[in-house]
Amino acid sequence: MGAWQQRRGWWRRGRIELGRGGEALAERYLRRLGYRMVERDVRLGRGQLDLIMRENEVLCFIEVKTRRGGGTGDPLEAIDRRKQRQLVQLARRYLHWRHLGEPPCRFDVVAVRSGESGEPVCELVRGAFWDSG
Repeated sequence: MGAWQQRRGWWRRGRIELGRGGEALAERYLRRLGYRMVERDVRLGRGQLDLIMRENEVLCFIEVKTRRGGGTGDPLEAIDRRKQRQLVQLARRYLHWRHLGEPPCRFDVVAVRSGESGEPVCELVRGAFWDSG
C-alpha cells in the first residue's frame, strides 16, 4: 500500500475515523482557501464545535459533515433547524467563555463526500445559516 493510500485509509474505516478524517481534510481545504485555525474540537457541555477558524476578520464556526455513500443522505441535510440552534448556542457559549465580546461571526458548513473517483471531496457553504435570535 502506497503512502497516498495510507493517508487516505480513514475514508474506508468506521464512523469515528470517518468523522475525524473528514474534519482533518476539511481543515486542510479551508487553510488552502485562506482560513486561519483558531481551535478545533471544542467541547462545551454536551456539544462540540468542530472547527473555529478566521477568514479575514470574521470568526467562523464550521460544522463538518462527512458521508461516504449516497445511502446515508446528503451531508448538508444533516444540519437541520435543531442542529443549527445547537450550534448557535455553542457559539454563544464559546464567545462568552473566551471573553471575545461580539465579533463578526459566521456559520459555515463543509460537506465531505465521495467524488466521482470514490475519493473524498469537500464542498464549502459560507454563511450556511445565521444566528436569528
